[in-house]
Amino acid sequence: MQLAPGLLFPGSEVSEVVVLPLFGGCYHSVQMDAAARKIIHIDMDAFYASVEQRDNPDLRGKPVAVGHGARRGVVAAASYEARIFGVRSALPSLTALRICPGLIFVPPRFEVYRAVSRQIHAVFAEFTELIEPLSLDEAYLDVTANRSGLETAWQTAKAIRARILTETGLTASAGVSYNKFLAKLASGQRKPNGQFAIQPHEGEAFVEALPVAKFHGVGPATARKMHALGINTGADLKRWPLQDLQARFGKSGPWYYSIARGQDHRAVNPSRERKSSGSETTFNEDLFEPSRIEAGVLEMADDVWAWCEKSGKKGRTVTVKIKWADFKQSTRSQSYPSLLETRDQLHAASLALIRSVFPPGKGIRLVGVTLSNFATAMPNPAQAQNLLDHVAMTISTGGIEAAGEDRSMSAAE
Repeated sequence: MQLAPGLLFPGSEVSEVVVLPLFGGCYHSVQMDAAARKIIHIDMDAFYASVEQRDNPDLRGKPVAVGHGARRGVVAAASYEARIFGVRSALPSLTALRICPGLIFVPPRFEVYRAVSRQIHAVFAEFTELIEPLSLDEAYLDVTANRSGLETAWQTAKAIRARILTETGLTASAGVSYNKFLAKLASGQRKPNGQFAIQPHEGEAFVEALPVAKFHGVGPATARKMHALGINTGADLKRWPLQDLQARFGKSGPWYYSIARGQDHRAVNPSRERKSSGSETTFNEDLFEPSRIEAGVLEMADDVWAWCEKSGKKGRTVTVKIKWADFKQSTRSQSYPSLLETRDQLHAASLALIRSVFPPGKGIRLVGVTLSNFATAMPNPAQAQNLLDHVAMTISTGGIEAAGEDRSMSAAE
């Protein structure tokens, strides 16, 4: 591959001509915008499964699923050998074994994954201070300042991937572009163990040709809504005026309007704060009895509250997730005027939400509790009592919001 100096590292005052392999292996010479940011999205390849294959040579080259193969188990992650058969995260274990009879289940080792993630983030820090972690295995990096001294962001991405391989024995894929939205799209184009760049002059056309279902942040429910409106590609989305998108999609309308034009002005945010804390559990059998369902909800609320006590964070919005026996999913959410300050408040709020679906018309296989709308606050006894009264009023009046319509579960959402 040939690269002229300056790809995504133009001079401060003048543009430079660059040469980059684009679609189908063709080469393009372009003029780069001197003001363009240089954003890299790094995404580890099948992270959990790859760690297991690295640490156990007997698993290499074989279809591997991280999770539990029990009757009620769910796949947490799948190796590329397993993905060929259609095995993916969130797939029920029995379904995974049916479509891939040779699938090998290994239990998750989250402490190991976190340790490897720390190694990876140490590599990132060698190249930039502007790192925005998205999860254990992916992050945005702003390399505009070019701390590494390499000529191009393309070369920087290659160097980062090489260092990760040396330090951890694992491969990563990278997307290089001028904003976060496009960098994330780009990182999926050459997986596994590859990288792809979308240059400023290509961004709008790249988005126009892409199905909206592949947009990061557009889940299956939103994609179905868009399809019903005749919006199938980025080009279709681009034809919609801003006011019409706002009317149809509310506060997400301006975002869709911008990304349809390849625009995303969000900065890479090293201090990105956690927006929610949640826990969920899959029951050993589909449950109909309210008492057993409530016990599961309370257990998940306790997990969430343990995190609150450790982090010092409190939230105002409680969401209960329900996955039914037919794998459709519902959510119920309620926001309160003040922060939930006690475990009892979270218990009461969670129970109010789950009781809104009683008696269940079909079995419940999974429940989850999530707390969001965070702030840090000191306990206030009077405020706490007022909140409990508000919860009680909510229960008595049925003032609970259906935060999400029933829908089929998808790993993409």
